[in-house]
Amino acid sequence: MENFTTKGFNKIQQYLLGIGCVAFVSTVCYFLSDYIHYRTVALLLMVTVSIVAMFFDIFPVLTVAILSALIWDFFFIPPKFTFLITSTEDVLMFLMYFVIALLNAVLTFKIRANQNASVRQEEREKTLKLYNTLLNSLSHELRTPIATVIGATDNLQTNSDKLSTQNRTDLLTEISNAGLRLNRQVENLLNMSRLESGVIKPKKDWCDVNELVYDVANRLNENTKAHKVKVIIPEDLPLFKLDYGLMEQVLSNLICNAALYTQPRASIIIRALCDNDKLMLIVEDTGEGFPDNDINYVFDKFYRITKTKTGGTGLGLSIVKGFVEAHNGTIKLENRPEGGSRFTMIIPAETSYISKLKNE
Repeated sequence: MENFTTKGFNKIQQYLLGIGCVAFVSTVCYFLSDYIHYRTVALLLMVTVSIVAMFFDIFPVLTVAILSALIWDFFFIPPKFTFLITSTEDVLMFLMYFVIALLNAVLTFKIRANQNASVRQEEREKTLKLYNTLLNSLSHELRTPIATVIGATDNLQTNSDKLSTQNRTDLLTEISNAGLRLNRQVENLLNMSRLESGVIKPKKDWCDVNELVYDVANRLNENTKAHKVKVIIPEDLPLFKLDYGLMEQVLSNLICNAALYTQPRASIIIRALCDNDKLMLIVEDTGEGFPDNDINYVFDKFYRITKTKTGGTGLGLSIVKGFVEAHNGTIKLENRPEGGSRFTMIIPAETSYISKLKNE
């Protein structure tokens, strides 16, 4: 409602609309004055002032309240078309209307202001909670790989003469893995920032989904070396017009998530198919699946399933959802009947069978 008052209309527009509302109600009541009592008109005008006070700033509302009182006096209180009031009862009624209209306008505006303040306070508290959640997550997610890099680097520097070739290789591998983990967390933070600022605009180009899937799977080989990764893509799958970088991040986050939260030797299956000129991408695993109570919340920012091992900031799946929706697509999570989870993405996109024609 605050956005409606501050962004929808400026002060001049508020004055004009407020006066217009009172004029409209007064005109209708005037033509129906043979059927409704003039004191009933006062109630209708009071309701109009109350409605205006729900949306507009205080000074336009006060103006409307005063104008409504004067209109009621001039056009409806006998004798009509004069501000003179001959009846003592009507004088008291007019004074009461005038005072009540002003108080009603002020109190309604104050209530709305308090409500807006409460909403802002709730938003600040929510932001603070999310901020603390992020800091708590990052305290582990960033500290662990940093400690690994520092420790491995220190060993290479101080014990260089005592280390075997295999030891050096192992330490360099640790540094590389820690660097990739750090890079993944930084990418997630940057991507979430881009999503929240609304600057994500897919740069679509023709994309070979088969090449995309294998590129991501090969790059994440170190993360999935304890798992069985299967890729099932038909040979006649057409090219799709997609943002390669965004979809690469989508698949990367889903595969990393599957590898992180499933037991070693579990399978991670990636499928792709074309369904009515829509790309259907499926990433599923043979793990334990998601608790039923968590399925509706896993795409929320910073949400992490309870009783899971430490790891992750709760940003990966929310970024996946954001990038898929940036393609005007949808993503759904469900548990497989035979065990494990299944993420299904349906993305409308232009298709081309040019690669198939070349092969023929």
